[in-house]
Parts: sequence; structure tokens; C-alpha cells
Amino acid sequence: MTPPPLTLLYVPADRPDRVRKALASAADVVLVDLEDAVAPARKDEARAAAARLLADARRPVQVRINPPGTPWHDDDVAAVAGLPGAVGARVPKIETPGAVTALAAALPGRALHPLIESALGVEHALAIATASPQVASIGLGEADLRSDLGVDDEAGLGWARSRVVVAARAARLPPPAMSAYPHVRDIEGLVASCRAGKALGFLGRTAIHPAQLDPIRAAFLPTADEVARAREVVARLDGARRAGTGALVLADGTFLDTAMLERANTVLALAGVQ
Repeated sequence: MTPPPLTLLYVPADRPDRVRKALASAADVVLVDLEDAVAPARKDEARAAAARLLADARRPVQVRINPPGTPWHDDDVAAVAGLPGAVGARVPKIETPGAVTALAAALPGRALHPLIESALGVEHALAIATASPQVASIGLGEADLRSDLGVDDEAGLGWARSRVVVAARAARLPPPAMSAYPHVRDIEGLVASCRAGKALGFLGRTAIHPAQLDPIRAAFLPTADEVARAREVVARLDGARRAGTGALVLADGTFLDTAMLERANTVLALAGVQ
């Protein structure tokens, strides 16, 4: 079982020096951004730089293009179509499954990563996740979603976050990565936020600065106690299977059955142990 990426680092495409550093970084995925991080006057320059820098990409990369309906969208799609097939397209402000199928037709065979950033998108989360076999993940764009919902408090995003987690699972996609934490120097707050997201079912997080990568990874990796527990579950259930029994109770009173085996195996795969 190959675990999904834990760290996804955004970098503006119009800063080739930063793109090169990001490509050499420890991030699991580099997100080369043509959208929010690039001013309108620099869109063409950014697109050309991305095409040049990613022409022979040899590590996991996604390009965040400008949303459908913007003046730059079609040119962005054409640029991504000319990149190596392994480069994914990260697509913001997706609200309907039709937007996904249009992208799939324009970028055949390429992994698509729709971002849900509005109330309408949240309502269509499952339809977006299942709109095309090319959808490889879904995620939230929380800054725009906050604006659309008119909420400032974290509690206002709780339902939308859970909705996207459930939609991803229902579509048999990997757990979604969390939206970027905007306070670059607040590492303690970043870690606390990651732990809260992990409790909701998120796995991994986008980052806007390399200093966020290690804290994100540490927050989402299983703890030593979680690994030990997963090993015990796998061993005990394997023993029960060989003995012809379907369920058992551990010494601490926890009831186990085979439904818990998948979760235990996921924890071990994420920790890189058996």
C-alpha cells in the first residue's frame, strides 16, 4: 500500500529561482502556482516559466491553473497539455461535475485535482469527486470558502471539511490534504491545526513555505503508540483468522473485528513499517 503525500509545497511559477528550490526540496509534491500567487500582469511570464522548468519533471508535480471562466484558463490548460504526462493539474474553484469533465476532455489521461472553494462546490463534492476517472484527489480552498460562507471562526468550516473528507472516501479517493495554514511563523498553531484536521480524516497538508514541511509531516505521521497499536491489531486479527474466529477482545476491553484491519494496515503503511 502506497500512502498519499503528506506535504505539498506551493511555489509561484513566476519565480524560477523558487521553483528550482522547491523541486529540490523535501516536499512530497511541488505545486507550481499560476493562480493566486501570480499577479495578472505576470500570468504569461509565469506560464512560460512553468513550461520551461517542468519540461523534464522527474518528481511529483502539479500545476495549479487559473479557474474556468478566467481570461487565463484556456492558455493554462494548453500549457499543461504540453507538459510530461505525470504532471497533474490542480484546478481551483470547481463547482460542478461538468467543469471536471470539460477538463478531462481537454487534458486526457492526466491526473486532475479539483479544489472546492464555494458553497455550491461543497454541495456537489461527491459529484465532482466521481465526475471522471482522472480525478486523483479533491481538496478545499478555505480562504475563498470562508469568504463565500461569510465565516471567520474555524467552527464555520467544520461541516464543509467533513463533507469533503466523506466525499473523497465515497469516491474511493485518498483522504484530502488540508488547505494551507497562512501564518508562516506560527508553527505551534500549524501543528495544532494539523492535529485537528487529522482527527477529521484529512491526511497531509499544502504548505506555502518550506519551514512548514517538517511540522506538517510530523503531525500526520503515526505516533509510536499508534504504530504499536496497529501492529497488535494486525497480529491479533491474523491469529484469529488462522484460528477460525472472526472477532476478539483485547486485554483493555477493545473489541476487534476484521473491519479494523484496513485502518491498521493504513497506519503501518503511512509509518513505513510492517
